[in-house]
Amino acid sequence: MPQPGATSRILVTGGAGFIGSHFVRSLFSGAYPGLAGSRVTVLDKLTYAGNPANLDPVRDQPGFAFVEGDITDAGLVDSLLADHDAVVHFAAESHVDRSITGAADFVVTNVVGTQTLLDAAHRREIGPFVHVSTDEVYGSIAEGSWPETDPLAPNSPYSASKASSDLIALAYHRTHGLDVRVTRCSNNYGPYQFPEKVIPLFITNLLDGGKVPLYGDGLNIRDWLHVDDHCQGIALVLEKGRAGEVYNIGGGTEITNKELTDRLLSACGATWDSVDYVEDRKGHDRRYSVDWRKINAELGYEPRHDFESGLAETVAWYRDNRAWWEPLKQRAGLA
Repeated sequence: MPQPGATSRILVTGGAGFIGSHFVRSLFSGAYPGLAGSRVTVLDKLTYAGNPANLDPVRDQPGFAFVEGDITDAGLVDSLLADHDAVVHFAAESHVDRSITGAADFVVTNVVGTQTLLDAAHRREIGPFVHVSTDEVYGSIAEGSWPETDPLAPNSPYSASKASSDLIALAYHRTHGLDVRVTRCSNNYGPYQFPEKVIPLFITNLLDGGKVPLYGDGLNIRDWLHVDDHCQGIALVLEKGRAGEVYNIGGGTEITNKELTDRLLSACGATWDSVDYVEDRKGHDRRYSVDWRKINAELGYEPRHDFESGLAETVAWYRDNRAWWEPLKQRAGLA
């Protein structure tokens, strides 16, 4: 099967979303020399979280194409993969709270959609197939960090759907020899993130002088990963990763939600009077922490963005780009 290189034709699913669009913009900006000259087709359903404006900076690039469509559409997926030799699969329903109130879309998109892509990739002998997943599939960890060999123990419908898709993807490697490579990242942040996720939700609410909700005692711990570092890791896995392997991608900054809230209040010039303590989320995992020594040792991955400056730059981006996020919040009923 072809390896990524100057003549690669890459299908990027979910490429109009937060992480996928960053990957595409970075690729065309020359951030991934090993992928220089690649043709890229973005396949995106443009659900509430998919925004065509995220791709405006690359829309006129030679080699870029956009297709609006659903990864569960077997005919469409098969026809697209006939003209590609690699897949980077970002497309997913990803908001935990939404999965708690309604899990059906998560199962259809994350499980059935992934299986539909894998079927077509197998028929068309496509590879590599990079399946982008999450550390939430591991569950919750009181101390230490998860290596890639730890068993999966998801607690939310969202993380269960992603764990299911991970297992199906790896099964296609073991059964059919498909060149599948799985990445599992910690919590992402950065510009262009849909404002239902905690960091952009808090920033945009605070910039508007509003309140922010803090779940439970606020002591849940997350490892924060800048989207640019995450996409750097994905590019390395696409270029040099091994078939059938899982690679954790972490950011190296573990803080409680309460500490995160304090930093955002300070950055936005607000006080704790802006915080509403709310009932804890059902099945709220207490702590996430991935061991990313494998991708560091094998592929040379290293986070380049320290959290303090990365968060300050993110706050500044939302402050300067109201025209991007205000319509999104209004349409999603978040305003």
